Amino acid sequence: MKYYDAIIIGAGQAGIPLAKKLAEAGKKTVIIEERMVGGTCINDGCTPTKTMIASARAAYQARMAGKLGVQTGTVKVDLKQIRKRKDEIVESFRAGAQKGLESTKGLDLIHGSAAFSGPKELTVTLAGGEKLMLSADWIFINTGAKPKLPELPGLTESNYLTSTTILDLAEIPEHLVVLGGNYIGLEFAQLFHRFGSKVTVLEKSARIIGREDEDVSAEITKILKEEGLEILTNTTIKEIERVPKQLKIQLKSAAGAANIKASHLLIAIGRTPNTPSLNLDIPGVKTDKNGYISVNDKLETNVKGIYALGDVNGGPAFTHIAYNDFTIVYRNLIEKGNFSTVDRQVPYCLFTDPQLGRVGLSAGDAKAKGLDFLVAKIPMSQVARGIETGQTSGFMKAVVDRKSKQILGACILAAEGGEIMAVLQMAMQGGITYDEIRYGVFAHPTFSESLNNLFMSIKEE
Repeated sequence: MKYYDAIIIGAGQAGIPLAKKLAEAGKKTVIIEERMVGGTCINDGCTPTKTMIASARAAYQARMAGKLGVQTGTVKVDLKQIRKRKDEIVESFRAGAQKGLESTKGLDLIHGSAAFSGPKELTVTLAGGEKLMLSADWIFINTGAKPKLPELPGLTESNYLTSTTILDLAEIPEHLVVLGGNYIGLEFAQLFHRFGSKVTVLEKSARIIGREDEDVSAEITKILKEEGLEILTNTTIKEIERVPKQLKIQLKSAAGAANIKASHLLIAIGRTPNTPSLNLDIPGVKTDKNGYISVNDKLETNVKGIYALGDVNGGPAFTHIAYNDFTIVYRNLIEKGNFSTVDRQVPYCLFTDPQLGRVGLSAGDAKAKGLDFLVAKIPMSQVARGIETGQTSGFMKAVVDRKSKQILGACILAAEGGEIMAVLQMAMQGGITYDEIRYGVFAHPTFSESLNNLFMSIKEE
């Protein structure tokens, strides 16, 4: 048995900085990683997908350049080169993260799978089968999540794709069917359509990205359909059959049964936590019905000294939230702070084109809370920078408190929507009211300048 002050299971976007900071604070620390350093974000999430999305957007812009008076020849997509560039960037990020761990004094990095074998004890199984016994007073779980799979007849035989395996396709799908009309599914749907695939999105609910306001869902649906994607709502898969060189997919919907044929199927119905192999019952760590680890607002489980950070705790599944989890835990334990997850802002961005940048309350959220609020909204077709650059799809929208004039939330469906959203997020953090922004001075011509016009759209009663 080897004793440490702190054991971290999982080298993701919370585990890596936490391990380094704890070791630098004088704590004898070990971080255990089963797959690859960097977690989902670097290896099969943010980094590779946004790299490929950049390639897809370049292809789209080249095809659309004629509208700006620029003539191009036939646009060809070299998937092999796109994958090479993606892999090089991923490897660079991963290597940098691993080097940072390995060069930190007082920190050990172990490649293996960890499971509890006692209240504060772990058994780590190495690749060769060798087992190590470790113990610590502090244990931090940062094991993340993986793609969730439905129970469907014929799924196993279909050679289905997930958000992980689709990144390494050797060929562009002739017809890609995407099961799931939410964030991950829509990014891949638009990406591969721009690479040249026919794409059909299947969503079981009445509309795609159902957690957003209806006007957001409707606008993104319109944008994707105009681009050439097929979106079928109130639709699920009943059965999948592999026939020569293609898939026969039997659908069921409000309109009745139907069959479609496809070359590839992407499952994008959500994610499930990497907790079953941890033996959490041994220390008595509680999970919810879906397997996510239950934590308090300090990110501590029901077992004192055991914490869960990032996607595995069932909070907002974003890299930046995992990193913020690290800052909360570290500052509380080492700097004796009193930080918590209560009322923290949760910004996020959907990297379709145009982007959807979101922070704070939606209009639906504000209505459900019974707040006295106003909504500001302008279409991108009225934004000078959008008109000048030929990017007029989408809109800017904000929710404000009628009395205090504080900004409660923002939704920017626009080119660089995430960057514009961040301006309003900073205003929310600083308590800047919407009328201060309405009469503020912004550089012309920028997208953010039109925040003036956004808040001028409010008709105060």
